[in-house]
Amino acid sequence: MPDPFRYYEGVPVLDLPVDPPAPEIPAFDVLQGTSGTTPVSDGPAFLSQLLFYSAAISASKRVPSTGEKYALRVNPSSGNLHPTEFHFLTRGLKGWPDGLYHYDPSRHMAEQRGHRDFATTPAIGSAPIVFVLTSIVWREAWKYGERAYRYCLHDMGHAWQALALSARAIGCEHIAVGDFVDDDLARMFHLSSDEWPMLIFSLHGKSIPVREADTGDTVWFGGKANQLSKESIAHPLIDSIHFATKRSSSGSGGTSFAESARTGSGEIKLPSPASSTRSFSEVARMRRSALDFLGGKRSMSLAELSAILAITAQPLSADFAGTRFIQLYLYAHRVYGLQPGVYRFWSECAELEQVRSGDQRVVAAGLSLGQDLAGNACVTFSMIGDLERAARSDGDRGYRYVQLEAGAIGHRLYLAAEALGLGATGIGAFYDDEVHRHLNLRPEQGQVVYHFAIGYPVPDPRLSA
Repeated sequence: MPDPFRYYEGVPVLDLPVDPPAPEIPAFDVLQGTSGTTPVSDGPAFLSQLLFYSAAISASKRVPSTGEKYALRVNPSSGNLHPTEFHFLTRGLKGWPDGLYHYDPSRHMAEQRGHRDFATTPAIGSAPIVFVLTSIVWREAWKYGERAYRYCLHDMGHAWQALALSARAIGCEHIAVGDFVDDDLARMFHLSSDEWPMLIFSLHGKSIPVREADTGDTVWFGGKANQLSKESIAHPLIDSIHFATKRSSSGSGGTSFAESARTGSGEIKLPSPASSTRSFSEVARMRRSALDFLGGKRSMSLAELSAILAITAQPLSADFAGTRFIQLYLYAHRVYGLQPGVYRFWSECAELEQVRSGDQRVVAAGLSLGQDLAGNACVTFSMIGDLERAARSDGDRGYRYVQLEAGAIGHRLYLAAEALGLGATGIGAFYDDEVHRHLNLRPEQGQVVYHFAIGYPVPDPRLSA
């Protein structure tokens, strides 16, 4: 197993203050698009607050047989393997040196790789804080093989939304950018060869404490990236997929036009959504991936399901999000007020269309690679991605955008479930073709890209906050 933490030897390390102010705005308000206000006086406190609620360690677990501890983080990851790294540029942040940094969640500190201004690109822009999120695919591929590329993009979608919602909770505006020249960005951020840039994330707004930008020549500290494994295994198919989805010039991969999503309706009108007053700070830090669900007869309400579905339909702030590519199908097991069955969610009119009737618990578990949690949950989801429409809009780069959207929806499902007192878990393993057959999907209707389950989680005795 590769080291789950990246660090750089021989560079200055800057402290981020402990216990930053907690965003007390309700999590549901943030998920529905409302901005919070949690003012801080300087850059270190601002960065600490932003990262504490989006990328930091949130808890630990102990392995009973060995006593060894391992960390959990605010942003979820397939198998808790965490391929995503957070790099960022700062310009004119009060009380903080301008430069290029890498966030080390194991210490909640920032490693300074360079000082003052760095050459920029149109995709980077001129915002006071710009993140570049990267993937170290080997962290996933050592366990999941060629399927790891999909998992890394899902994790990237989770990290994107963790950062976006944290920024909104403390009063920042943001935009994610997926259209950039990959190799240029890797060179600009001096990334190690095992890291691939996947997303740019810019922050701006009055809540960011700013000053005049530093002047003078750039000072490069560099640093040596730690070796994550003594050896690694090549996966040529992953390399070829990544190469196919790379940009050689901005906007070079497709026609970049927005297509209208397919619209429809169902016979079941969803009720008014349930609400929750739990704070964003509590929900973001308490979110966990459930290992299994209680099953039995305990149900969630249709109003709670309505609230969760409404959260998934909220707009996403990204240059590729004008067109939405994911369609949700749900396997309703125990939802009070809704008969068991398979349903298609039509977000435009907040309606459900029944696709199949009857108990789906055994089928849902079987389709999800025989994992009981997909049947023990109250509701399980299949996310169907319209890869053909994404390719028409954005060329092969569109493959990334579909998976990023799936991960983004998954993170919103996590937080919405937690806010309602439920648990959730993402499921990346399923029998793709069998899912298509069960949902009666024609090839032009899309392909399954992600599964998800929500219910009452089984307590995990290994967990410690």
